[in-house]
Amino acid sequence: MEVTGQLKLKYDTQKVSEKFQKRDFVLATDLSTPYPQYVSFQVTQDKCTMLDSFNQGDEIKVQFNLRGREWNGPQGIKYFNTLEAWRIEKVAAGQSSTPAQSNSGMQENTAAPVFNSSISDNDDLPF
Repeated sequence: MEVTGQLKLKYDTQKVSEKFQKRDFVLATDLSTPYPQYVSFQVTQDKCTMLDSFNQGDEIKVQFNLRGREWNGPQGIKYFNTLEAWRIEKVAAGQSSTPAQSNSGMQENTAAPVFNSSISDNDDLPF
């Protein structure tokens, strides 16, 4: 997935264990609307240094994977999501978004859905 926005915050690298480190950052999107969105991302391991070349306020494009996990704790099962960035690039001046992106900065699919159905199809759906 991909999103474009303004780098709002970048945090210091956290060493979670001897073999694992992570770094969080916040991207601001929809800044031209009354309700801007602030989205938290994470980079891990050797990718933590990717953020060093960017400053607060820079317009950047982030490519990321959506990760989710289940945790069975004392109060029951909980679910957590992580947006794990794997590529960050600075957006060139005057090039804030590409035509394939919506106002939110998220890439959208512009292809029309294809339905192969005829009136004689026999299914049990009520619609």
